[in-house]
Amino acid sequence: MKKAILATKVGMTQIFNEEGMLIPVTVLQAGPCYVTQIKTEENDGYSAVQIGFGDKKDRIVSKDKSKGREIVHRNGVTKPQQGHFKKAGVDSKRFLREFKFENAEEFTLAQEIKADIFEAGDKVDATAISKGKGFQGAIKRLGQHRGPMKHGSKFHRHQGSNGACSSPSKVFKGKGMPGHMGSKKITIQNLTVVKVDAEQNLLLVKGAVPGPKKSLVTIKEAVKVER
Repeated sequence: MKKAILATKVGMTQIFNEEGMLIPVTVLQAGPCYVTQIKTEENDGYSAVQIGFGDKKDRIVSKDKSKGREIVHRNGVTKPQQGHFKKAGVDSKRFLREFKFENAEEFTLAQEIKADIFEAGDKVDATAISKGKGFQGAIKRLGQHRGPMKHGSKFHRHQGSNGACSSPSKVFKGKGMPGHMGSKKITIQNLTVVKVDAEQNLLLVKGAVPGPKKSLVTIKEAVKVER
């Protein structure tokens, strides 16, 4: 892997290509990201690059009007983390991710990584946490069939048989049942980069990308390239 970047999901829209065909695209705010650590085989046992994305204040100061004093909130950035960012020469970042680049030794601390590392036509893989749906029944969660909807039936959207009777007298592990739906790490492979806006650090990717708006999305060059 030679190219990767962190982004946040802006939303979906549609554009027209040169042939006049309508293309649905997902708009991603990709970067700017900054190199916060370079791991080497001598020090860490493997070669990788850690990058940070999204500025975050070290602390937030609010005023307590009733007592006339200031209240300092840490905002989740600990002192060891502050030292880590200070050593790299960058401001505190909200997201940190690590990538095993093939050319990791070519990167430098505080190096800026922007959306222009990709270009139109590139194939990428997008990884994000899918939208959470809460607790759902087996019909919505797994697409199981419903019962008869006619009058008198007491079996509409309830789950059907869970197994045999006396033998084996148990429900097998892995049986699809109602439960928590969504909020899982999902990777969509072989998405096409339709357009790159280098000035605003925007990536327009063909099709849908998992996750809600403003969620973190990891964009990597495609592992399995379609031929």
